[in-house]
Amino acid sequence: MDASKRQITKIAREVSKLTLHTMREEGIGTAEFDFIHLVRNNPGITQAEIREKLKIDKGAAARRAASLEAKGFLTREKNPQDGRSQLLYATEKAEKLRNSKAGIEAVFYEWLLAELPEDERTYFCQVLNTLYERSKRESRNGFPNVTSKLQVGDTLE
Repeated sequence: MDASKRQITKIAREVSKLTLHTMREEGIGTAEFDFIHLVRNNPGITQAEIREKLKIDKGAAARRAASLEAKGFLTREKNPQDGRSQLLYATEKAEKLRNSKAGIEAVFYEWLLAELPEDERTYFCQVLNTLYERSKRESRNGFPNVTSKLQVGDTLE
């Protein structure tokens, strides 16, 4: 039985809603943000590489790249090694977007914790860090302890 009642997931969903709402005001959707994030972390990536990594079709990749270029988030340069493709780069505007997403999340979590007394907030953050470190170790190892507890069909009910 899940004693946490998936509250961590539910809180994360709420901060995602705020982030999405704020980004929409800037004219960016989640699919576009994922596209920008990939370009930011892989300067000079091609649309073909983006399609492969994001698992999107050729038309969707082309439309997103064109839209983000028009909005000032991406630039394109000719690929000197392949005249048929272009290399994509994030603009300064795209770099600022990364900081704005992290900033939005930080404001939400600061607001969320603000009403807790200092000692409770400190203890909660210590426990949260312990849980995060445990989950990271499990993830890095391929989730052996968690998957051993799963039975076929458990996750589909």
